Amino acid sequence: MKYVIVLGDGMADEPIEALGGKTPLEYARTPVMDDLAGRSQVGLACTIPEGMKPGSDTANLAVLGYNPRQYYTGRSPLEALSIGVDMKEDDIALRTNLITLSEEEEAYEDKRILDHSSDEISTEDAAILLDAVRRELEDDMYHFYAGTSYRHLLIWSKGSVVELTPPHDVLGQRAGDHLPADEKLRAMQKKSYEILSRHPINLERKAKGLNPANSCWFWGAGTRPSLSSFEEKYHKKGAMISAVDLLKGIAVGTGMTNIHVEGANGGLHTNYEGKAQAAVDALLRDGFDFVYVHVEAPDEMGHQGSVEKKIQAIEYLDERIIGPIRKALDQSGEPYRLLVLPDHPTPIRVRTHTSDPIPYLLYDSEKELRRIGAYNEREAEISGTLVEQGYELIARLFQG
Repeated sequence: MKYVIVLGDGMADEPIEALGGKTPLEYARTPVMDDLAGRSQVGLACTIPEGMKPGSDTANLAVLGYNPRQYYTGRSPLEALSIGVDMKEDDIALRTNLITLSEEEEAYEDKRILDHSSDEISTEDAAILLDAVRRELEDDMYHFYAGTSYRHLLIWSKGSVVELTPPHDVLGQRAGDHLPADEKLRAMQKKSYEILSRHPINLERKAKGLNPANSCWFWGAGTRPSLSSFEEKYHKKGAMISAVDLLKGIAVGTGMTNIHVEGANGGLHTNYEGKAQAAVDALLRDGFDFVYVHVEAPDEMGHQGSVEKKIQAIEYLDERIIGPIRKALDQSGEPYRLLVLPDHPTPIRVRTHTSDPIPYLLYDSEKELRRIGAYNEREAEISGTLVEQGYELIARLFQG
């Protein structure tokens, strides 16, 4: 038996009036998922434990079967694993976004947070900008490390787990209302604007009509993680296919194999076909029992507040990821189980994550459930099935 999870990050949403009261998942053309749903177990799962913040960190840990209450030590430490940073026991990791602030206001505090991703800046441009910040702000206690696109890392030696605000939670709001309480971190953010706002790359971006990556923004602080082996836990040889450091870091921490796909960038126009083929090769050629295919695009489009692009991301997931994987596995004759789900909702209305239960479909190629319906939030709720502890959902995948 082969096992696949296809996760559309932030894919779940709320009914939208402009879509006739449908969610983007309900409105999108998803013939593959809908056909699978007619032969699958469909239900809801709670991936965010009560009282914990809704994030891809806690939610993806839960989807992989790791209780976030037990294993979660912060988001950025997981990304540090992917980047290859060996954290010391007294290190604190902080996610460092390259964001876009408005420029017309004189005081940094009065500037508005316009874009948490700087128009999904390329990794190459971001690395140059981060290097400029590093040259002026690094010292014995603070070290910057380049990640992917707008997502980077600051290691604070002998630091503290301080309360920080994710920029995607406060888009359009005044920066001064959400700055770090820590004086040094606050000063570093302000200084980063002075460095980046006049950088040639940002001047060039503005000339092209792109958002400048004109400030660092720190969030997601945490301590060194301690995750148990996925293979020892489930007796499955597993692989991760993702463009983002968070998921790659979870894979490193759990001993799974990260499979690099050229052109996979975490954006709407990622290499979908490459990801699908990598999953098929891992399962049918390379001897893996389990593959986790993570697609970031629906979440990014939710943060951008674009209904049209979120629908497009969901349709791409259906046509260019799930369809080819299903076809290849069917043609191989290998029995398989496929779990499709988001990690959390990222509703267009709020442009950030919520803790609402997520819809899932669980397909078994050897079973024919013959139910009527499609795959979306409404059908999942109608099913009456609720997995209250999201980290228990993977047991349904592996045990049938």
